[in-house]
Amino acid sequence: MTDLPPAAYRQSFVQHEGAEYWLEKVGTGRQLVVKASDSSAYAGLDGAADGDTFRADATDANALELRNRLPWLKPQLFGLATSAGTGDRLGICTPGHVRAFKAAGQGIRPVFAQQSIREMGRCHREPRNVLDDATWGAFQEGWTAGVGADADHLHTTEDIDRCAQAGFVFYTLDPNEYVDPEAEGADEATIRSKAEALDWASLDSSQKQFLSTYVGHRIDLEHESITLDEQSVLRAMAKYGPSLANAMDLYRHLQSLGIPHEVEFAVDETDYPTKPAEHVVVVSELKRLGMEFVSFAPRFVGGFEKGVEYIGDLAELKRDFEIHAEIAKALGPYKLSLHSGSDKYSTYPLFAEATGGLAHLKTAGTSWAEALRVIARHDGDLMREITALALESFEQNRKSYHLSCDPARVPSNPTDAQLTTLLDVVDSRQVLHVGYGAILEAYGPRMFEVWQNNDEELYGIIEEHFVKHLAPFAH
Repeated sequence: MTDLPPAAYRQSFVQHEGAEYWLEKVGTGRQLVVKASDSSAYAGLDGAADGDTFRADATDANALELRNRLPWLKPQLFGLATSAGTGDRLGICTPGHVRAFKAAGQGIRPVFAQQSIREMGRCHREPRNVLDDATWGAFQEGWTAGVGADADHLHTTEDIDRCAQAGFVFYTLDPNEYVDPEAEGADEATIRSKAEALDWASLDSSQKQFLSTYVGHRIDLEHESITLDEQSVLRAMAKYGPSLANAMDLYRHLQSLGIPHEVEFAVDETDYPTKPAEHVVVVSELKRLGMEFVSFAPRFVGGFEKGVEYIGDLAELKRDFEIHAEIAKALGPYKLSLHSGSDKYSTYPLFAEATGGLAHLKTAGTSWAEALRVIARHDGDLMREITALALESFEQNRKSYHLSCDPARVPSNPTDAQLTTLLDVVDSRQVLHVGYGAILEAYGPRMFEVWQNNDEELYGIIEEHFVKHLAPFAH
């Protein structure tokens, strides 16, 4: 092994096909260093020779070349393996995520590149940025066990195209805007009217055919059975029917691209829990229409809000996990996916046990929230400005998120003592959690300077935080 200089990230060192690769910290940036006896090994990298090595900045072009050279850095399909996504709004937290996966135990496949199109827009990022940042972070920490890449909460074919061009392989189809919340509590006459009004042709079916297929149908589960009645299946179709047609449009477009892919169907961002009968109908219809998917994200009972513990009855949630997991095994198998899964520590053992490892955990903004601890510790004045802006822009920031915080209880000019607990109190944590777009717009350069100067502290905070998320899923 080559003697590495002090600036090297020692854990990044790897040998592959006659060349040595490692990453070095250079000023506020990073450089890829390649050493090989044959200079042709440097072809394709954008950089320059430096004695017996070749140096290349950590650019997007070099990230792509690195993925092409080191196959474990190229996103791959995970199928039914237990997996977890670690969304990173900042693009600097992956080293902490890698350390958490290494520390938590075996059997969990990592999706380091994951961000919704909505969040990319607020962070002024493109899909390629998300993937490249995750690549450099995984390489820096020496992760060689394979990575995934989740194009999260997709709504349009244009979004799919952008993510496909970047190199994503996992596609979360999210037609929640087509789910009809009025169907949840509507009377029987209204439900029948809504069902009759569906565009059945787009579903390659008719109401008569649909009813004959499902009414009276029995699903035998591990501990019980579900018999579908007419009102339940009509309500399920009135609620979810238009979303199925939209999802199939997205799915067929994805298939037409001819790229490696796997799919998750998500209805978690809806107002009401997904009932067992609805789960059966939705999945059965998707399968009938030809969708192949590896995971399904229902809306579980209780409150799954951003950045805080589960809100609700854990015994009721445990039963909900169990019956949805039994349905997934009976109709699939496919994985159940737990969205808004960050900071829900009480739920992880229940979810892991119910699914038997057929599970995907999706976290997003919690890395951003935890990274703010570094700002609070090292630049109190900046953290006060951040808090004030988060409060000022809260009404705009909260759109599209389920929150129960009260911004009136958040100090607009926190004292030194209050700074240390801002990320531990529900109200301030949620206000800061959803304020990332406005905050990064106003203070991004100052914040990144603090994080760069305290990167090891940041990685340690992220690692400790994520081990608590991942450990219950290790096996």
